[in-house]
Amino acid sequence: MANANLLVTYDPSHAGRAKAELQAVLKEIGRKAKLAKPKIEGVMEATVAKPKEAVAKLGQLCRKKPNLFEVTFHYTPIEKWAKSDIKPMQKTIRGLAKGISQKDKWKMDLNKRSYDKYDSVQLIRQLTEVIDRPNVDLEAPQKILRVEILGNRAGISLLKPEEALDVPKLKG
Repeated sequence: MANANLLVTYDPSHAGRAKAELQAVLKEIGRKAKLAKPKIEGVMEATVAKPKEAVAKLGQLCRKKPNLFEVTFHYTPIEKWAKSDIKPMQKTIRGLAKGISQKDKWKMDLNKRSYDKYDSVQLIRQLTEVIDRPNVDLEAPQKILRVEILGNRAGISLLKPEEALDVPKLKG
């Protein structure tokens, strides 16, 4: 199972530039990344120190210097990896969901690549049924359960909104 703790999506026609851009923006915030061999086009898997903190800093950097982010799009910290079957993902989600308090507003984000076992709606329904927290809020959640499915494995995280970076949205 891969131990990358950061996924970065990019324009697949600019893989070399995306890799250089990732290294450059991490250098700006005083971090380095170890990159895994690419397995899925358009997704880099990296290992960085304190990925949630790094992504929050990258978000601040993107607000100040948006031109540094040209071919990379989404930066997602990964806390745990699971097989991309329902039961192992549910088990991982059940554990991470303990970080959502009864008062927290939360939502699930799901992205899938090279995966067609289930459609997204069916998948979200099955994965969220193990979370016994009442306050779902799709607009302004305090916690986001992010599920990134890459073929036969899924990277899963519980994030605060500032711990995931959506470059196109920030550039608006």
